[in-house]
Amino acid sequence: MKKIFIPTIFIITMLLSFCGQKQDHGQATGKLFIIGGGNRTDSMMNELIDIAGIRTTGYVYILPMASSVPDSSIMWAKEDFAVTGVKKVFGFNFPAGITPPKTRLDSLRNARLIYISGGDQSRFMSVVINTPVMDAIHQAYRNGSVIAGTSAGAAVMSKKMITGNQKKHPGSDAGFITIESDNIEISQGLGFLNDVIIDQHFIKRQRLNRLVAASIENPDELCVGIDESTAIIVDGDYATVTGIGQVIVIKNGGRIKNVKNGLLGTDGLQLSVYLPGEKFKLR
Repeated sequence: MKKIFIPTIFIITMLLSFCGQKQDHGQATGKLFIIGGGNRTDSMMNELIDIAGIRTTGYVYILPMASSVPDSSIMWAKEDFAVTGVKKVFGFNFPAGITPPKTRLDSLRNARLIYISGGDQSRFMSVVINTPVMDAIHQAYRNGSVIAGTSAGAAVMSKKMITGNQKKHPGSDAGFITIESDNIEISQGLGFLNDVIIDQHFIKRQRLNRLVAASIENPDELCVGIDESTAIIVDGDYATVTGIGQVIVIKNGGRIKNVKNGLLGTDGLQLSVYLPGEKFKLR
């Protein structure tokens, strides 16, 4: 019998190729359901349940730490889910600075759907950043779970998170009435979207100025403003709009930043308005 000689380099190349493919399959991720705040319609909540696939198995885990009244926030979220007929809806307020019980972390890690309530996104991140809770949320996502959030729970989805505070006009209740430099406060979010910035309550609260400023000063980020009673469903590199409102997407293709007397200027911004059922590319 003839011996077949395969060069060592060829074998190594094939093994590395196989390992690379295996590693890619091992990085399977879930989906994001990012709600711009406001009322959650019955159809939206049912769609969320269907995407998570928990009609007959699995459960919802509510994280209320963005809220100043976390126990009430859990109750309100359960009422939202009640319209879907799903009974297995749980929640826990993980306190800041306290190591969570392993059983609680395991429950969070194994949830098919994790739902982050509204409130203050900075409050939420102050509790979970660089903690086992944050690790458990990411592990659930890597295992294929759906991570959902509304209002503040939407803002935390991206790596760069708009806090809602103005650096130049602290405590202002007039909203973002200018497009000026070094005014938008951005801190670290959960990081499910590494190159996207999320803004919420977008059209209802007239936040275009804020997102334009964020886009000019963060040209590598796709800036997405989600209106109330509206959501984007993120699956891989694409987002699909659902609900009853609009989604504004700003892309800073020109990457130009001009500053004069503190005001921001640019050229080449691309603005798109997406309606329910439409899809757009994130990357």
